[in-house]
Amino acid sequence: MSLITTLNLAKSFGPDDIFSGISVSIARRMRIGLVGPNGVGKTTLLRILLKMEDPSSGEVQVARGVQLGYLPQEATFEHADGSLWQECLDAFSTVIQRQHELARLEQAMSDPQRAEAALETYGRLQHEFELMGGYTYENRIRQVLAGLGFAAGEEQRPLGQLSGGQRTRALLAKLLLVGPDVLMLDEPTNHLDIAAIEWLEAYLRDWDGAVVIVSHDRYFLDQVADTIWEMTPTLEVFRGNYSAYLVQRAERYQRSLDEFQTQQEFIEKEEDYIRRNISGQNARQAQGRRKRLERMLAESRLTPPTETRSLHLHLEPAARSGELVVRTHRLQIGYADEGRPLFLVPDLTLTRGECAAVIGPNGAGKTTLLKTLLGQIPPYGGQAALGASLEVGYFAQAHEGLHPEWTLMQEIEAASPSMRVPEIRDYLAKFLFSGDDVFKEISVLSGGERGRLALACLALQGANLLLLDEPTNHLDLPAQEVLQSILKDYGGTILLVSHDRYLIDALATQIWEVLPAQRTLHIFGGSYTQYKASQQLIAEQALKSVQQARQVEDKSRPRLAVGLSKMELKKRQQRLGALEAEISRLEAEMTTITHQLESPANDGGKIQKLGQDYNRVQQALDERMLEWGELAED
Repeated sequence: MSLITTLNLAKSFGPDDIFSGISVSIARRMRIGLVGPNGVGKTTLLRILLKMEDPSSGEVQVARGVQLGYLPQEATFEHADGSLWQECLDAFSTVIQRQHELARLEQAMSDPQRAEAALETYGRLQHEFELMGGYTYENRIRQVLAGLGFAAGEEQRPLGQLSGGQRTRALLAKLLLVGPDVLMLDEPTNHLDIAAIEWLEAYLRDWDGAVVIVSHDRYFLDQVADTIWEMTPTLEVFRGNYSAYLVQRAERYQRSLDEFQTQQEFIEKEEDYIRRNISGQNARQAQGRRKRLERMLAESRLTPPTETRSLHLHLEPAARSGELVVRTHRLQIGYADEGRPLFLVPDLTLTRGECAAVIGPNGAGKTTLLKTLLGQIPPYGGQAALGASLEVGYFAQAHEGLHPEWTLMQEIEAASPSMRVPEIRDYLAKFLFSGDDVFKEISVLSGGERGRLALACLALQGANLLLLDEPTNHLDLPAQEVLQSILKDYGGTILLVSHDRYLIDALATQIWEVLPAQRTLHIFGGSYTQYKASQQLIAEQALKSVQQARQVEDKSRPRLAVGLSKMELKKRQQRLGALEAEISRLEAEMTTITHQLESPANDGGKIQKLGQDYNRVQQALDERMLEWGELAED
């Protein structure tokens, strides 16, 4: 059954056509990744599907009773005076109302005159309350907030005090708790670190509704999407995840190119025959062929397939560096005025040709590590040394090296004084800056445009050591693909800070993980895929240890008293209801702990604490189940 169906959607702004001819449908449990270059109209299409914006032509049909949820890139709340916890509770208003009804019935059951009627109603409502998730909704809120990166205690913060990124995560949390039939997410991973993104991936894989995701995170699309919609600005549908889409797109392009070339060869052959025979003895055949050719050209002439315009980046070291590129000794990262370091770095060595990817939570100190290695920030302690014959290129996440008041022409001229004006214009065109764009001030550029300009400057340096801080931020997918391809063939050494796991998986030979809780940097020698496999093995071993440690004692059941009075029986029935509520709560807590053990942080102390919590909850659950069994049997 289709939840949303469109017919020939088109959108124009004045004389400019954004997209046209879009006819698609969204069925339950579809996982759709919506991709395409920046400015092609992806967000506009989402808003039209949500009926927040009208199409220029075409129709959107939403099935009756279907609930839609939308996460924009910048979230706002109607009422910003409440807390994060209160906003999340709003997702369970019906459940909370039922909870209040049960509380009133519990009071009524203490009155002998009303106890019997109240008990009968209580049993029915309590069962409905359990099915609605009444005993687990607070745990669900905590689980979702923790999964999206909110620390314990932050749930009581007023919404008005949250940053823009935190507000977006807060709205995402509420949407996940509400559980709409169709969830539309516009760049949901922008404000999430890797741990939160991985949690969201697992959550969406189990989502019962449909999901439409606009994202530049290729690894995220690989893990979640089962269908890719590519806007070019028409819309093509590809089955499978992002990697499958890349293969299919290349195959479709090649097939279209082959068909076009075959038709061109046929046209040339027919035209040659017509030229040679139109005035000779085979003139009648030539005239017939000309008519058929004209009809074919009018009805079914193919156009050459076009590839998306992409940047042309070339990175090549001007000279070979020494074998040793980076070495540290008892290095501590941090700021002297903070009183203690952010984290300690084990003695490490990075050699020529390697790529080390630095990962970790937002705010953990990854950028500070890069600046310390560059000498821009003094070490909190210890030493960091760069090797010989190094030419260092630094791509800053905030593009601090660019001059906001300069034009693009001036920025490139400063990076390469020997280039003449026509050469600068040609060079900028390779990075998709054409016409009068080259005279824009850098201050008015978008994030993606500043990123492309920073890459253009970096490519002129001839560096043999690249320090890249979130180089794919704000780049659209075609630009990310080009950058990845160029870096993969780069002949120098790379130190990469990124949340882009697709890029990390393609490039990294080492993983450097910042662990804020332990105040250390963990070094893993291997690719990102190998690192994830190692983490999974650690989680499985921890869970196995916890399960082996569980010991449940068999307790003999005492003989139950017989001949209980009516009031005593009612009290036992009330106790049964209370036990059932407690058992549901404990089971929900057990589920939460189990999920955390399946994908724990790389923190031995936290894993040990989870194991202790697991044993504590299991023991309490066994005790409640035993008591419930005795009362139910009586």
